Amino acid sequence: MTEVTITRHGSDQAGEYHAHVAGETAIGRLTWVMHGPVRAAEHTLVRPEIGGRGVAAKLVDALIADAREQGFKVDPVCSYVAAQFKRHPEWADLRAD
Repeated sequence: MTEVTITRHGSDQAGEYHAHVAGETAIGRLTWVMHGPVRAAEHTLVRPEIGGRGVAAKLVDALIADAREQGFKVDPVCSYVAAQFKRHPEWADLRAD
C-alpha cells in the first residue's frame, strides 16, 4: 500500500490539502475557499506520476475528516469531490445545500 501523508496549507478563508507520496517529488492538491460556513472544494489535482494510488481519495478523506471535526459543510464544486459524495452516502450530512 502506498504511504500518503496529507498536510494542510492556507488560512481560515482559503487553502489547500497536499498529498505527499513516499519516494515521490510530485504532490496531489485539493484547493478550497470558504463561503460563510461552507468550504467550497474547488479543484482536485493529482499529477500523472502519482496517479492510480488513491491519492485523490485520501485528499477528500482529509477534507471530510476536517468537516466533521471543525463543523463546516462542503460544497463539492470539483467534479471528483462530487463523485466521492455520491459514493459515500454517509457523508450526506456534510454536503452544503
